[in-house]
Amino acid sequence: MDQSEESLFEEALNRYKAGSPAEELLEDFEKIVSTTPNNSAAWTCLSWLQLLSDSPQEALRSSRYAVKLNGQDPQSRINLSLALLETNSKGVRDHIDYVKRAMLILPELEKELKESFEDGLLRKPNWKTLLKIKSWLDL
Repeated sequence: MDQSEESLFEEALNRYKAGSPAEELLEDFEKIVSTTPNNSAAWTCLSWLQLLSDSPQEALRSSRYAVKLNGQDPQSRINLSLALLETNSKGVRDHIDYVKRAMLILPELEKELKESFEDGLLRKPNWKTLLKIKSWLDL
């Protein structure tokens, strides 16, 4: 990722953290992944935004690619689990089990995931699939 691509990613991420709606950031992240297709973090962000924007089919493709690029990232696996549930697809258990094992190995991960779940529920209250995964992970 060159300097301009990295700054676009950081700028878009900062706008998200500042409260910009997911729909406003989709185009930025689509541009980022088109110019840096091996950026797993950008694919993970894009899939999260797609989930928040009620686009589970698109999120399924994006999160599968994010997991393919970096299978060790728990957030991309959570996004994939959400997309799988929201599209009535199979394969959720393996990803949830992976995240549970990762939380045992890296206790600080629990705090990060809790923040992610809180953010998701703040932006999309009563998100049933997110609440379901949250309970499976005991967060």
